[in-house]
Amino acid sequence: MDQQQFNTLLAREIEQMCRLALIEDLAGENNEDITAALIPAEKYASATLITREDCILCGVDWVNKVFELVDSQVTIDWQYQDGDKVAAGSILCKLKGNARALLTGERSAMNFLQTLSATATLTNQYVEQLGNSTCKLLDTRKTIPGMRFGQKYAVTCGGGSNHRLGLSDAYLIKENHIMSCGGIAQALATAINNNPEKLLEIEVESLDELVQALDGKAQVIMLDNFSLKDMKSATQLRDSHVNKAKLEASGNVSLETLAQIAETGVDYISVGALTKNVTALDLSMRIDLN
Repeated sequence: MDQQQFNTLLAREIEQMCRLALIEDLAGENNEDITAALIPAEKYASATLITREDCILCGVDWVNKVFELVDSQVTIDWQYQDGDKVAAGSILCKLKGNARALLTGERSAMNFLQTLSATATLTNQYVEQLGNSTCKLLDTRKTIPGMRFGQKYAVTCGGGSNHRLGLSDAYLIKENHIMSCGGIAQALATAINNNPEKLLEIEVESLDELVQALDGKAQVIMLDNFSLKDMKSATQLRDSHVNKAKLEASGNVSLETLAQIAETGVDYISVGALTKNVTALDLSMRIDLN
């Protein structure tokens, strides 16, 4: 998938998810925010959105879209943009508009911002552990349902790289696929025959399987739960083979082990925690009635 296709799908996701978030909040009788309705309809206000933690900001377009859908007259002045490093206590943006609209959109907007910023921030922590290594940090498909493209975008804001986006843009032949196809050689041969233009990646669980994958012309080989010793052996086997496939380490990766894994010579490290183990960023919105 090229960048233009990704951007198109991302924009569609932003629109859909923001609409769904507001439907969730306004799904009751008369689709009304009864608490915001306590405030006179003509009342206007300003607000500031503050981060309580150091972070990598991500989610500006989601916040913009939520308030656009609630009330297109709300204005937002961003002090930072996606990918910026922001210190705890900083004002992320200033908002102005109808007081009811600001309060109605507050939680949906912040839900997106705190989740995506958390993803970008966690990714950046992993990237910093890699230092000057040429090894790339990859995400996985272990994303929050409905937020696939948003979280993968957040990973790039944090300095990471995207693995395949879905099931159609690249192969990832895993244990159950291999078993169902009758073996590594058969699975790879069938994949090449069916879609020779697609990136061909396969998962292996031993050095013997690695050799089979190299012989079968895999382009990327995922080393599933390999020890550091076996990862080093794997890079040596690859380097001595005619097939110079890229090697990807996966399984039981943590901030503490990341640098050691990179030193084995693998090309990629994929980490599911980047998108599935995030803890929402601590944000606060303060309203000032005019």
